[in-house]
Amino acid sequence: QICLSLVKLLFYLAHSPLGSIVLLDFQPRQFVMVDGNLKVTDMDDASTEELSCKEDNDCTLEFPTKSFPLKCSAVGKCEGINEKKNLFNAYRYFFTYLLPYSAPPPLQPFLSDILNATGDLRYGINETLKAFEKVLHLYKSGLYLQKRPLLLKEYISLKGFRTVEAEDYKCWPSYSHLGCLLSVHSAEEAAAICNSQSQCQSFIVTQQRTWTGRPLASFQSSPTDLIPDVNAVVYIKRSASSGERL
Repeated sequence: QICLSLVKLLFYLAHSPLGSIVLLDFQPRQFVMVDGNLKVTDMDDASTEELSCKEDNDCTLEFPTKSFPLKCSAVGKCEGINEKKNLFNAYRYFFTYLLPYSAPPPLQPFLSDILNATGDLRYGINETLKAFEKVLHLYKSGLYLQKRPLLLKEYISLKGFRTVEAEDYKCWPSYSHLGCLLSVHSAEEAAAICNSQSQCQSFIVTQQRTWTGRPLASFQSSPTDLIPDVNAVVYIKRSASSGERL
């Protein structure tokens, strides 16, 4: 969410009515999240000036660990230097820390492509935004889910019940420090996640939603302590259930 919001902001800066705007003091402390959108807190160090040049050799974009040769345009300006400077700073201050492993395994190669392409400045801001929006579409639609045997049939569903919220086994990247609370596309995906975790014996798809509209599922090591809830369904592994427990 943070990276996508940052890319949308940089897209606007690259195509602003004032021209391409560069953030000269590009640091994480210069940004703040407001209602799910990243905002710049200080525009004092923003500039629309692009580096003047006479030849391509005048247009090297320098960073502490990398440098990039750019073209000198016919009007004597280094082509796209403001946009590329913003984008590489986004890569080194945000993408490298937030993108790896921040999506389901089938989508991680797409994020790796974005990471590599922005790190080498093979993508401009237009291509980067398009790539992010593609990943978001796959994530929200569930199209990333690989065809696999249906696992939900291995679970008993108890409608009208939910489990008592209590401390349980931990997983990553959980939305709760008390246990394993993950975003899922459907109960079928939740069943696949539960099957992949040796501690998991049951799960419930909650009414909570993430910023993408996906529900959160709570995974538990024990299906005991059920309480009535007309809006809930608890899914328990058949192998974990018994006549006495139910």
